[in-house]
Parts: sequence; structure tokens; C-alpha cells
Amino acid sequence: MSNHQSLSSSPRFHPVSAPDFLPGEQLRSLQLHRLKSMVQLAYDHVPLFRSRMEERSLTPAAVRTLSDIELLPFTVKSDLRDTYPFGLFARPMKDIVRLHASSGTTGKPIVVAYTKNDLQVWTNVMTRSFAACGVHEGDIVQNAYGYGLFTGGLGAHYGAEALGATVIPISGGNTQRQLMVMKDFGVTAICCTPSYFLHLLDQAAESGVDLEKLALRAGIFGAEPWTESMRQRIQALSGIKAYDIYGLSEIVGPGVAMECHCQCGPHIFEDYFYPEIIDPQTGKVLQDEEEGELVLTTLSKEAMPMLRYRTRDITALTRQQCECGRSLRRIKRISRRSDDMFIIRGVNVYPSQIESALLKVEGALPHYQIVLSRERDLDIMEVQVEVTPEVFSDTVGALERLQGQLSKSIEITVGLHANVRLVQPRAIQRSEGKAKRVIDQRKL
Repeated sequence: MSNHQSLSSSPRFHPVSAPDFLPGEQLRSLQLHRLKSMVQLAYDHVPLFRSRMEERSLTPAAVRTLSDIELLPFTVKSDLRDTYPFGLFARPMKDIVRLHASSGTTGKPIVVAYTKNDLQVWTNVMTRSFAACGVHEGDIVQNAYGYGLFTGGLGAHYGAEALGATVIPISGGNTQRQLMVMKDFGVTAICCTPSYFLHLLDQAAESGVDLEKLALRAGIFGAEPWTESMRQRIQALSGIKAYDIYGLSEIVGPGVAMECHCQCGPHIFEDYFYPEIIDPQTGKVLQDEEEGELVLTTLSKEAMPMLRYRTRDITALTRQQCECGRSLRRIKRISRRSDDMFIIRGVNVYPSQIESALLKVEGALPHYQIVLSRERDLDIMEVQVEVTPEVFSDTVGALERLQGQLSKSIEITVGLHANVRLVQPRAIQRSEGKAKRVIDQRKL
């Protein structure tokens, strides 16, 4: 049986997926009940939320219907930085069983927390994510998302385990070892970024490994933007089905939304995450099918409830019935953002982080440009930095030392290696308006 045949014969319904098929009225009733509880929790235990609601003369009693969510203030990423590390927690530390973090704009991480119940919810939505694309008990899942403070690795790990699959916690990197494990262990599904899987494909071709002859049949790809053409390329070269998973640490991690076997956009697990689409300029709530910024509200998060969190991801919600029968709405493919953040190798990076890292090193000027490219299907980040005339005219050895210091400072700040190129003063084009800090040549 070929890869495609074995996947397409998977049943559309799995027992763990029952909430995906809730009738609309029942789903909305559940959402309202949970929303009221979340607003009360945030109001009672998170000073930031309480003060913002009081500024609007709001109490939790103001939320009587789902549409009343529009009365509530937005939450943005800077709120997590401003209350670093634990200022948005709604539970005492004795109830917190897990902390994760993602990179912040100045080197301090964005901290997120989980109670035992929060972890159960996360496992639940990840289990439903795997089931949606036909992964089931008995599958062997190679988890090449990063483990540690990044939410990707452990999120996928516990979801696949709870489903009854065998999990290989291989994490990222070490490509030859990834291919050996994939072949020798009979891996049937892999989790990683789509760009890393393309790199695996290149390495497999060089090593004489034909992925189409392996047991691998499904890829769960996320943590970075990717295109439909990239999906088609992956499927054509590997013989697998490639599925889009969406999530963000501030809400839960991976598992906020997941494609089913129909591959027509990720279904949002609306029983736990309430979605809105807003005009990013005015904040006005838009209708389904209208493109705007995705806003999410957690409906069960105990440790760190998020009310109307602005994701900055540009997409649209659709109610069009999916052939899988799920009643959950889907989001359209996300290919851009409303801010200047970019994603490289699964890591969120802001130009301000790079600037902060550069200015810690004497000799660098506050004029820089970030050039993103893709080589052998892996993202490459080059940072071009202007240096003072004195430094630029110095010895080759001195320039190399400065280059190394800048590269190290960037790696410490954002957790990624960057190729640093020193350029002479005024080599980087000036702008009369907003400086163009990022040149993305990856054709995402």
C-alpha cells in the first residue's frame, strides 16, 4: 500500500475528536459558559485585566452573550514583557506545574504558565490535531520540534503519546541521524518545520535515501509561515501528506488549530480558543471571510488567561462546511503579519532584538539591515552592520573579532546564529520614512 493510499483510507472521525463535531448551538453555549468563567478569573486575579476593565467601567457581569466579548480590552505581546515574569498569572506558583518561554524583543523571554488542567487541555487539543490528519494508535511519530523552553517539542510529544502513538523525541538538528531513525525505526509521521523537512529531503537525496519507499506518510508542519506551493513540493518529493498546524505560546503552544485530512485550512479548536478577526488599524471586528488580524481568547486557561490577544497574524475565518464534517471554523493560510516580526527556523524575531544585540558591542553603528534567504531549504539570516570609520579602517584581525562579538551577541539575544557582515559607514540605504530593516528573499 502506498503512502497516499494508507493515509486517505484513515477514518474521518476518531473518538477523541467528538468535540470537533459539536452542533453549532451546543458549541456556542459551551463557549459562553467558559468565556464568563475566564473573564471572572482574569478580573479577580490579574491586576492588568482588572484595571483595564475598570477603565471601561466593566465588570464580568457585562459579558452576557458571546458578542459582548467586543466590550473587553485587547491584550498585546508587550503586556507580557511589561509584566515579566509572572505578572499575568492568575494562579499562585504552587498551582503552576510548567513554565515555557519564547524570545522577547530585548532578550528577556515571554513567559507562559500551565496548571495540571492546562496541560490536560493542551494534550487534548494536540491529540485531536493528530487524529484530524489520520495519525492514530500504533503510529510511530518522529518529533523533530525543539524541546526545552520552546513549546513545540513537548506539546507535540504529549499529544501523540496520549493518542497511543510511539513518540521518538529526537528534537531538531543532526540531519543524518534524523534520516537513520526515520528509516530504521519505521517512522510513519514526522513533526517539524516545513523548511527543515525540505532540508531533510535534500539530504536524503544526497544520501541515496528514497523517502517514498519508507513507511513515512504524514508530516505535521508548523512554527513558521509556508505556502501551498511548498506543500505541493513536499508531497511531490516525498510521497507524504503535509498538514498545517497553528499555535502560539501565549495561547497554549501548538494545537490552537490543525488541518484535517481535507487539507483546506486549519480548524480552530473553538471550544478552547475563541477566535475573532479584526481590522488591525481600527480594532473593529470583521465578519467571516473578511481578511484581518486574528485575535484569540483562551476559554479554559487557568494559569494565564488571555483575553482578546492580538496575534498580529493576518488571515480570515471561514464557516464554509468542510468535507470532514467538523463544525469548527477554519482559518485561511497565514502568510504575513501586521507588525515587523519575522519567523526564522521556528523562532520569532523582531528587528528591535537585533538592534539591541548590536548596540551592546562597541564599534557598531545603529544602522543595520537583516537579509533573509534560503539555502538548501534552510533559512539563513545575514545581518549587515555599519561600523565606525575607525573600526572599518582597522586591521583584518580586529574586524574579525568585532564580527565574532556581534554574532555572539545576536545569538545570546535571540537564540539563533546569524551571519554578520560589516560594511562601511553609509553603505546601508537611508530612508526618509520608516527604515526598511528586513529584506526577505525567501519567497514564502
